[in-house]
Amino acid sequence: MSLFSLILIAFAMSTDAFAVALARGAALRHPRFSHALKDGLLFGLVEGLTPLLGWLLGVGAAGYIAEWDHWLAFGLLSALGAKMIHEGLQAPDTDVEPRRRAIWLLLVTAMATSVDALVVGLGFAFVKVDILVASLLIGLATTLMVTLGLLVGRQLGSWLGKKAEVAGGLVLIVVGSLILRQHLLGLA
Repeated sequence: MSLFSLILIAFAMSTDAFAVALARGAALRHPRFSHALKDGLLFGLVEGLTPLLGWLLGVGAAGYIAEWDHWLAFGLLSALGAKMIHEGLQAPDTDVEPRRRAIWLLLVTAMATSVDALVVGLGFAFVKVDILVASLLIGLATTLMVTLGLLVGRQLGSWLGKKAEVAGGLVLIVVGSLILRQHLLGLA
């Protein structure tokens, strides 16, 4: 998988956390950079570790499904992309807690938004990818997007949040289709 594809996936994986950060930022009067960066680092760490876990699970099963692994990667990425598009087309969640969240609640939220990265990590076990680079890129992209989302949420939260999730879903479907195409044409 190319570095460009990994970067696209990294930013696609960060869109749900970005949408959460936009909503959170919209509820804050004056978010501070230090607060936004701490939240971004927490989300980035969780989002960066979950593909590793998924990859480890997938590597254990890779020998059993090697003949159709490209179909599995395509199916996982496409299903996740469709889910993100569906969620992005739903009405925005207006139940935003304006006060500062406890660290455990942020951690639970970070884990909830990183389930998709676990699935992507599982799919990575069946294609040629440097999982450490992929996980690092996903973690960095999420850190950046959550920090940015918190800081600009007041201005852009209700307008951009769902559109970003739809775009991320489309990217995953395209990347999954490219993986399938490479394998069917014998390019991988």
